[in-house]
Amino acid sequence: MIVTAAASAAVLGYQWYKGKADAGTSGQETTATVDMDVGKTILTSDQEETLEDIKEIYNEENQAEIQQDIEEEKASGTYTEDNMLIKYNPYGTNTQSLYVYFTTDEAAAVSYTVHVDEEGIDDFTADAYQGKEYQTEHEFQVLGLIPDTENTITFTIQTQDGQTTEKTINYTMGSLLGSEDTTIDMTEGTSSQQLADGLYVVMGNDSESLDFMYYYNNNGVLRGEVPIIGYRSHRLLFDDDGMYYSISQTKIARVNRLGQVTKVYDTGDYNLHHDYVFDDEGNILTLATDTDSESVEDRIIRIDKDSGEVTEVLDMADLLGDYKKTCEEASDGDLDWMHINTIQWLGDGQIIISSRETSTIMKIDHLYDNPSIEYMIGSEDFWDGTGYESLLLTQDGDFTLQGGQHSVTYVEDDSLEDGQYYLYMYNNNIGYSESQPDFSWSSIGLTNDTGKGGDNSYYYRYLVDENKGTFELTDSFAVPYSGYVSSAQDIGENTVMDSGTSGIFGEYDSFHKLIRSFSIDVEKFIYRVYKYDFNGFYFS
Repeated sequence: MIVTAAASAAVLGYQWYKGKADAGTSGQETTATVDMDVGKTILTSDQEETLEDIKEIYNEENQAEIQQDIEEEKASGTYTEDNMLIKYNPYGTNTQSLYVYFTTDEAAAVSYTVHVDEEGIDDFTADAYQGKEYQTEHEFQVLGLIPDTENTITFTIQTQDGQTTEKTINYTMGSLLGSEDTTIDMTEGTSSQQLADGLYVVMGNDSESLDFMYYYNNNGVLRGEVPIIGYRSHRLLFDDDGMYYSISQTKIARVNRLGQVTKVYDTGDYNLHHDYVFDDEGNILTLATDTDSESVEDRIIRIDKDSGEVTEVLDMADLLGDYKKTCEEASDGDLDWMHINTIQWLGDGQIIISSRETSTIMKIDHLYDNPSIEYMIGSEDFWDGTGYESLLLTQDGDFTLQGGQHSVTYVEDDSLEDGQYYLYMYNNNIGYSESQPDFSWSSIGLTNDTGKGGDNSYYYRYLVDENKGTFELTDSFAVPYSGYVSSAQDIGENTVMDSGTSGIFGEYDSFHKLIRSFSIDVEKFIYRVYKYDFNGFYFS
């Protein structure tokens, strides 16, 4: 059976989307904006209108009204496998998606395949997530529509006894809201190993235009465009209530598996940046800047998951105040003396953070009552004479220390003794600190001092032994250079590395051979690329 989805019924609550996307921006008048939550200076008039509509997406009342409209429509009709309720992107949170609802007489599992008749674009197949593997009520998102073309979506409905039914619809999608390529350049490596399952989520396109998260599959085909208000998303967090991601400098959204925004957290006078994580109670710990302070990117705040209340839990000046006094302002006038870019929650009030400006990794204990630095991993020469030298772990082995590191990740391992664990990271391999301009990073082996054009950046993995007070380099390999931003992610036996300023991300096998890499045209950089399988959320 083939059903053609009616375009007039595709959009519920966001009819603006297709018209704006199809209109384009060529020749449109540009206007200045001063919305610091967005962080833009120049947008076309069409982009400004679209931005206002995107802001309306992240409004809980609007989203609740859309959800109520859908519930009323579900109740007003009988929707079966022969008469599915299908709506194009009703909540506005993924421009390459459909909402689908129907019932079956027998409990069944549902999968779908998105196909287009275009060379170089493979089929996208997924098992739709349901509360139970087999059930009679089916409600889910279809991801992966291809813009500006007719998409054929085939639903496979399988009962527990193995009986299978296929239903097909055709849907012609309009244009993307953004300007990203539907397919990106792909380079095969020398490894014959398989790529990990999942979608590469590109976070932080940092465009002077509109901002998005992008989902790319293993063949470099765009399968999701998630509009955000501005700035960038930093990572995805998941719990039983949904998926969390930052949508601006002061807001984090919670979105359920159907695409509905169910909560928006506002950080008020704090600008969030770089990273966030859940604590033991499910609250969100976020790296932040106090906008009333003379310094930036040196605070940690906690957002209560239920109430949304924001509490400052750490000012790094309370731990390193004497060092802060020695630091100089940046060229833009900000005192960016720490530039924290990663937070990892270890449990029981313990965190690990990464400071780009000092090229130092720090473990902090008793975060919520009496914070203190338990140790630091950094250069003895850099910290010499500051009064904080005693906090440094001892380097075990001869290797060049990390420089400007990002995406530091804590890993427990059952094969290790108590007090031992791994930290891996994207080692940018840059020696530069605008707040300490007189320090010679080249004297400790960090000879790159620019965002682009350096020799290599690296994947680094340290074994930390708190019992001995040491750290050693147990694994490393070279990747394309990026002096700033970037990310590292171990996923299964593979590793995903994003070299942000180069606009390149790639996946490497357990022997560090490249399996496949992808290249994106960037205005500035790609902030992070993490891979998610979305199992238990979009997919089963």
